[in-house]
Amino acid sequence: MTTPWRSPRLCPRPSSGSARVGTTALAAWILLLPCATRAGAGAPAAEPDTRSPGSFVTSKFLRTGISEGRHTLLFLGVDSLGRGKVGQNVLEAPGPSAGADPSWSVDAGDRSLSLTWDGSSARGAAPFVITIDTHACYGTLLGVFDEGGAIRLPAILHLPGYGTLRITSTGAGGALGYASGAGWVRVEFPAPAGAGSGSGYRLDVTTVCPPVAGAADDPRYDGFRRNWLNVLQLNPGRRVLSNNTASDTCAFCYYEYADVARRTPPLAEGLAALDIVRQSLERVLGGMRAYGMPGYGPPGGGGFLEESSDTFPSLLIAADDCSGGSGDSAWLRAHYAGIRGWAERMLATDRTGDGLVRYSETGNSGSWNEGMPKVRPANWWDTIGFGCEDAYANALAYRALLGMRRMADAAGGAGDAARYETAARRLHDSYFRTFFNPATGVLAGWRSADGELHDDYFTFVNAAAVLYGLVPEDRAAGIMERIWAKMAEVGYTRFRMGIPGNLVPVPRRDYAHREPRWGGGLREDNLDGFQIYENGGATACFSYFTIAALDRVGRRDRADRILFPLMDAFEHREFEGVGADGRTNDWRKWDGTAEGYEGFLVDNYYALLAAAERP
Repeated sequence: MTTPWRSPRLCPRPSSGSARVGTTALAAWILLLPCATRAGAGAPAAEPDTRSPGSFVTSKFLRTGISEGRHTLLFLGVDSLGRGKVGQNVLEAPGPSAGADPSWSVDAGDRSLSLTWDGSSARGAAPFVITIDTHACYGTLLGVFDEGGAIRLPAILHLPGYGTLRITSTGAGGALGYASGAGWVRVEFPAPAGAGSGSGYRLDVTTVCPPVAGAADDPRYDGFRRNWLNVLQLNPGRRVLSNNTASDTCAFCYYEYADVARRTPPLAEGLAALDIVRQSLERVLGGMRAYGMPGYGPPGGGGFLEESSDTFPSLLIAADDCSGGSGDSAWLRAHYAGIRGWAERMLATDRTGDGLVRYSETGNSGSWNEGMPKVRPANWWDTIGFGCEDAYANALAYRALLGMRRMADAAGGAGDAARYETAARRLHDSYFRTFFNPATGVLAGWRSADGELHDDYFTFVNAAAVLYGLVPEDRAAGIMERIWAKMAEVGYTRFRMGIPGNLVPVPRRDYAHREPRWGGGLREDNLDGFQIYENGGATACFSYFTIAALDRVGRRDRADRILFPLMDAFEHREFEGVGADGRTNDWRKWDGTAEGYEGFLVDNYYALLAAAERP
């Protein structure tokens, strides 16, 4: 019997018992530079690796261990900030040596590694291989894919929670092999083709994040500086940005990647973060299916019969970031027809003429089947019964139409620009009167086909609407005050775990995934499912909106009460790995019990954008 397909947003990360691939045997001759400094007093203990006799070089930025017996890289610990946080080995244990290749040598300094090839045995020379254990660190290689699926140089090896290595070639050009699987990420450094003795690669410890006034000297921002790139994870099999290197790609997440990439300084000479986003968008423009789109996963197995309501808005926002952030008018002109097609398909869902995008599922109470839903709801929060007119997706759609107007000005002409400006104004004028709930004083999550408002104090819905200017200015602060007061009323204060998406239980009649494991309890009020996964679970996902909206309405002190504990939690890697119950930490109950499903979910780190956007 085949296993039923499950929503990629619900597939748990493979356990530590999953099969992995061992590291290829590497260098034969080792050159070790003397250690300039030692790890700081506050750093984790960095005991020598006892798997094989080896030599170690340790500084506050880098710790390396290289086997003298098997000629492999045994230990790699990185701290981009120089705080001495180098005691965690991110490498997978090497397999038995298949024979040393004396063509490679390794030089280890206090802030760099050099991999040098001596020019012999060009044909059939074994690549230098680094295999990262994702149970220790969810590393990713960031760069632009060539036609064969290798990553062109320069590139970035990013190690979430620890830091970043910029990879360049000491010869000319080159590309790196890149693969991932259950529990591992592998980077292959091939012998430089046609290069002479002394060619190879250099890996330099670096920090890549946008400048924030005072952040460099404020340890509260360590989690920001070290983890800014965490939201960008490339899946080498799909060749696109994804939930993580071994997980699914979700079209409705692309705007998060693009928003962060737009503010990211150059990754290396000739490489921008937006180049990576642009290549992912081109894959979708070329016909690739992503989660949130029909054809991704078998019909009737928890997928989509049409695009989710936030898919086209997300793609359009990402395209606007890519064109406006880089000033690449040639790219926009080359892809404008496809981008415009996304916008037209989004607008075509407005079947009533009120300007709001609509989803085909009604969102009516009681309309969802038992167990896994045969068709997913309207947006990212795909266990909750969002349908018909969705307040979150329409907030994104408004922003997307404003961006589409800008792109049309640049590439499509005045007629297109006027069309999208009119559409944005129509949506804006309908939004507040459609979703505001006078009974609670906040915006509902969706209005179903039967006209009912479904309001469970959705934090991200209200904050996104305030942030994007869809709430009248004289009502914006009051709505955020009500959300804040409701958090206090229900007793949620542990902001280092993020913010719940909803502050009261979503009733079972409105819950789309009716399984207790995923927040769909057995009681009709769903109190037994509350705080589990998307039904009020604590997560950093979408907490960006609440922080940024509080800033927008002048409640900086309250925004700080969320932002700084959250950045400290990122610094301590509290959203990674597995909790005591064996579940992962990307979602938790309010008491801290792990209830997640990925092990590393990039959406959590979108919250760092709030720090970068502050004046």
